[in-house]
Amino acid sequence: MQKKRWRKVSIVRKMLTFAIAAIALMALLYVHIEFPASEVTKLPDKLPTQHEFSSQKLSRERSWIQELAPPHLPKAPLAARKLDVASRNGSLEKLWKPPPNRDHVPCVAASPLYTPPPESRGYLLVHANGGLNQMRAGICDMVAVARIINATLVIPELDKRSFWQDSSNFSDVFDEDYFINSLKNDVNVVKKLPKELASATKAVKHFRSWSGVDYYEEEIARLWDEYQIIRAAKSDSRLANNNLPPDIQKLRCRACYEALRFAPKIEAMGKMLVDRMRSYGPYIALHLRFEKDMLAFSGCTHDLSPEEAEELKAIRENTTWWKVKEIDPVEQRSKGYCPLTPREVGLFLSGLGFPSNTPIYIAAGEIYGGDSHMSDLLLRYPLLMNKEKLASIEELEPFVNHASQLAALDYIVSVESDIFIPTYSGNMARAVEGHRRFLGHRKTISPDRRTLVRLFDKIDQGTMKEGKNLSNRIIETHRRWQGSPRKRKGPISGTKGTDRFRSEEAFYVNPLPDCLCRKESSYMNNSQSIR
Repeated sequence: MQKKRWRKVSIVRKMLTFAIAAIALMALLYVHIEFPASEVTKLPDKLPTQHEFSSQKLSRERSWIQELAPPHLPKAPLAARKLDVASRNGSLEKLWKPPPNRDHVPCVAASPLYTPPPESRGYLLVHANGGLNQMRAGICDMVAVARIINATLVIPELDKRSFWQDSSNFSDVFDEDYFINSLKNDVNVVKKLPKELASATKAVKHFRSWSGVDYYEEEIARLWDEYQIIRAAKSDSRLANNNLPPDIQKLRCRACYEALRFAPKIEAMGKMLVDRMRSYGPYIALHLRFEKDMLAFSGCTHDLSPEEAEELKAIRENTTWWKVKEIDPVEQRSKGYCPLTPREVGLFLSGLGFPSNTPIYIAAGEIYGGDSHMSDLLLRYPLLMNKEKLASIEELEPFVNHASQLAALDYIVSVESDIFIPTYSGNMARAVEGHRRFLGHRKTISPDRRTLVRLFDKIDQGTMKEGKNLSNRIIETHRRWQGSPRKRKGPISGTKGTDRFRSEEAFYVNPLPDCLCRKESSYMNNSQSIR
């Protein structure tokens, strides 16, 4: 009996020893194995099909832009989710704080003297030329021109022959019915010509650039004596920026910021992208204009290889409607005429004080050179997002091969961002800046490229280092370049002719004072509907 008792005690001791050892081993593993919150990803509701998996794998291999394998957007890293809280403290709060609005609000309502459109004298056909934002401005100007010459505006034809080769029609990009109904008290708008006029002779005109009311009332309106249809061969920059009747200026704003909203599918997709960016906290929309067409057009080759420079030169030489062929890239950059490179953008953002966990939306097409040129920016700011990262292949499929529709998505995310930073003052940068001014002067930081390239060159030459001195220079330079209210700039002193008009700040870049008033002003329309 005693031997049996000792045998049982021995077995119990061994079991206790084994249990203690197992507990100790588990504790040891628990200490050495960590699961950072930033790496925990929400599992998909269902596994992707073999086709989906293969497509996503192939896309990730192609470029930096699809590292996160949509459609199942990962949770924002813990640091990014806390960025909104952190930004309330210290210097970060100043970084995200919008400029003072000084009580400016939209005032686009017509004056008491404004009347409904009288009986039309004929039809105005419009070929809207250029990319999305160039066409937007042109369409809104043609609304005003139709009012001036008392024409019925036929829904404009979008450019299908430009660099982007987009086959989209007006109704694919914009809400056609909403556009027509919104302007019913201003201009008669129809979807197409009446059948009986389909074969009628048209007066095809290249309207003179930056023209005033007198030109349209005297020279263009006279065509109604002989023709029932006037066709505008181009729509860009055909109306003066300044010195137009107040009701015409307000009509341009109503057309641009209220009537010309995007098609419902684009609006819905844009809102979804904004919501997904917001899950990371306040974000910057970076219009990174480091794209093949822009680099070829501007002749900018900084940070490019000799082979890449030659490719861009060949594109410029073979694009017949680009007039300037021989360009000195060093001179272009020194004058501030080149878009910032991705590497320079990283230096700029760091100099302003944005931390590495700042969420950034890249509003751009395909970045020239892909990974080879994005690596430095990505190293500094890992939370680089874009359409392809935020949405699945299936979600983006309806917009693929339609450059204008894809650009519209970037436009929406940029307008709604906490901070917008364009790396080049092109058509989209100007359009978004103006829209953000109209909506309450949302923060837009416009890089002083001429000053920045001099600073960055000093870094490359070893005469300056990154740090407090560089940061102070960048911050001080851009203290007044953040989208605060001011009147639209007039022409540069001493310029004449078309150069004088070209030197003016474009109407849609800054609709103040025509469409923005202080709260105490009369004829105000407090509606801030943008689409």
